[in-house]
Amino acid sequence: MELLKRRLLVGDIVSARTLLSARGLVVDRGSRKVLRGVDFSLSGGEVVALLGVNGSGKSTLLESLAGLHPMSKGQVLRNDQDIETTVRDSEGQRGDITGFGLCLQTEGMSGDETVFERIRGACRVAGRADNPQGLHQILSEWGLGHRAEDRICKLSGGLRRRVAVLSALVPVALNPEPSVVLLDEPSEGLDRSSRGLLLGWLRALGERGHGILVATHDPEVITACDRIVTISETSELTSTVQQSKLEIANLPEPCSADSHMELVAWACRLERRNPIDTIGRGVPALVALLLAFTLSTDIARSSENYDLLAALTLTPAFITAIVTPAIIKRLSEERAGDWWRAMSGAGSRGWFSIMGVSLILPLPIIYVSWFVIADDTALEAMNSDVMLWLWLFAFVIIDLSVAASALHLMVSDLTRSGAVAGILLQLVLIWPFLQMTSALTSIMSNGMSFELALGEPVGDLAIAWLTVVLLWAMAVIIPED
Repeated sequence: MELLKRRLLVGDIVSARTLLSARGLVVDRGSRKVLRGVDFSLSGGEVVALLGVNGSGKSTLLESLAGLHPMSKGQVLRNDQDIETTVRDSEGQRGDITGFGLCLQTEGMSGDETVFERIRGACRVAGRADNPQGLHQILSEWGLGHRAEDRICKLSGGLRRRVAVLSALVPVALNPEPSVVLLDEPSEGLDRSSRGLLLGWLRALGERGHGILVATHDPEVITACDRIVTISETSELTSTVQQSKLEIANLPEPCSADSHMELVAWACRLERRNPIDTIGRGVPALVALLLAFTLSTDIARSSENYDLLAALTLTPAFITAIVTPAIIKRLSEERAGDWWRAMSGAGSRGWFSIMGVSLILPLPIIYVSWFVIADDTALEAMNSDVMLWLWLFAFVIIDLSVAASALHLMVSDLTRSGAVAGILLQLVLIWPFLQMTSALTSIMSNGMSFELALGEPVGDLAIAWLTVVLLWAMAVIIPED
């Protein structure tokens, strides 16, 4: 009885505080309006069930609240410590969201992650401090302790669903401040014991003052909710209140925040474990190097052919830059990219493009190309400045690789990405490549010059670099809304 009184008191205090709200939300999918002027609010201390027939817009509303969908009208707002901030609006504003939990209808995970890495990564990206012992205990309670070091791709569908649900619940359970949990069909694929744990956690999170929104068809999950919101096919919301009598689970104690660059760490871990990006770039570069050497054998090492030799020298490194990065595939697995975009906020696309770059290959490949294409006699005849300044070209090619990754990401985000010849967009990178070729030709002919003018090495490299930066900015900023 005392527990119930305390529960009601906490609910009365925090329910007045709106944690997340949508105002006049209009979301289109092609020519069809999925959401039409939706107003919704989620308060602290309540567990809300979102109901509706298939296609009514439940998932679209939930994902829009997470900032995943551009909107024609309206805005989504977050109240964090009594400060209202924009999650996303129709004007293109984006805000960073920290400390919340998200479970999509698909798992939103890469198969190369381990179970423990996923849960710890979800806590880190939400700003929670590391507590390995506590996380292992939670995994054991959910029947995942013995699979903690297994890759997610080796788990059954039910176990993967448990991991996806925990990725949303644990970061919020560790948050001492009232936060938000967004769950899309969380009970799908869970067995009876896991479903019971889920219901207990939902009640316990509400007890602590967090706000939970659950899109579901599951009658058991609905019984754990305080409020039922039904969305019609015309986006009209109707709300009813009920009282849940389910037991409250024991949750881990909240902990203070700790910042981590978890998105970068995640990409590095997966590449170390399965270096498909390095291999995927290295093999085409090697083939290009062999072809360049074969072609160069018939070219005289004279000043008349310096432009051809320069182009052949830079081609293998250029090939490594425009190859589709492995992160594109990893982000497309079970909508892992959408989960990371929601959790990491407005700057995620820029970070994705940077993480899709090989920082190691361009420099050695350029130097190897030079030694392979230019024989000893040519090296003596050409100015020694070539060897001294080749690293500058590697630097520009790394930047070019960032722009190429951004273009690949832009194509992958399209509804029918497979119908678009993404490689055609890479043709715009030919211009900075030609500018670099001109710069290298100038160094081979006349040595290095620091005059900032067209036709001079520094001037041509500056134009190539500025072109690359502009292309990156266009690919990262324009598609956002």
